[in-house]
Amino acid sequence: MTKWNDQTVVVTGGAGFIGANLCARLLDGGAQVICIDNLQTGRLENLRDFAHHDRFEFIQHDVIDPLPRLRLPARSRICRVYHLAGAASPPHYQADPEHTLLTAVLGTRNMLSLSEQSGARFFLASTSEVYGDPEVHPQHEDYRGSVNCTGPRACYDEGKRSAETLAFDFYRARRADVRVARIFNTYGPKMRSDDGRVVSNIVCQALSGQDITIYGDGSQTRSFCFVDDLIEGLTRLMESDRAAGMPVNLGNPNELSVRQLVDLVVDKTSTTSRITFKDLPEDDPRRRRPDISRAQEFLDWTPQVTLDHGLDATVAWFQAEQHRAAAPLYADAPLIAAAE
Repeated sequence: MTKWNDQTVVVTGGAGFIGANLCARLLDGGAQVICIDNLQTGRLENLRDFAHHDRFEFIQHDVIDPLPRLRLPARSRICRVYHLAGAASPPHYQADPEHTLLTAVLGTRNMLSLSEQSGARFFLASTSEVYGDPEVHPQHEDYRGSVNCTGPRACYDEGKRSAETLAFDFYRARRADVRVARIFNTYGPKMRSDDGRVVSNIVCQALSGQDITIYGDGSQTRSFCFVDDLIEGLTRLMESDRAAGMPVNLGNPNELSVRQLVDLVVDKTSTTSRITFKDLPEDDPRRRRPDISRAQEFLDWTPQVTLDHGLDATVAWFQAEQHRAAAPLYADAPLIAAAE
């Protein structure tokens, strides 16, 4: 495991699904973690396990707005900035498309400026959505994508493409040391039950006995990466000197159809749910599978967790969430830090 002993690391979107898992990994590695989240889609519940940690600080803030002055430990500076802020599932990012786009553009500019001022290495969480409904399969980083720039997903797709543009312009101007990951479908503990993405939808519907919804005929494919594997890839990319200034796909190249995923979840949960079909959303990608040869070459990274094991862990987590006591999480913890 990479060690960040006493390094100060900023994580935007740190109360979200991937962000909270990243915060946990950084704390385990010895980092001082400043988590920034506006809690639009992030949840304080995701920070439950380390809310009282003496090397963890949470600031409720929207990265669209100018950053408050950050309180740093004595004789410390920010060494790493992970920029993960932004709604990542269609129901959430389409609910406020203007905010989605501004988070990608203004939020990225603000965090790049923080990296420039502090001399910190900058990481941008981009997405496989930059490839749109791809005409090339599997998707390699050199593929320029097929994105509908006026469609209902454009606020996210084009927002992330613009964020990459800003990041690489800062890199070319030597204003920031940039790493960019294009993240493919990720699942695992700390997902929201109302996340709106396919794994959480299917698992939660199955556990509750509700009808399981398949959009289209279920033949569309995805490649699902367990969150622990993704976090390993993110941290390796951040610490890599060879992968500077280039996009890197991070995802699991094992491709399966949505209908196959439903069958696996039904088997694991022994649900009595019925399967229903609805129209496929506009611009929903028909196939998605990452070419991870760049990550294998530059990061020595390949996903290790099988879908079978990852789904077991995800189902168990959602089952535990259903039974978790609804007690106040932070009644005695000064979790939300006051900015200076």
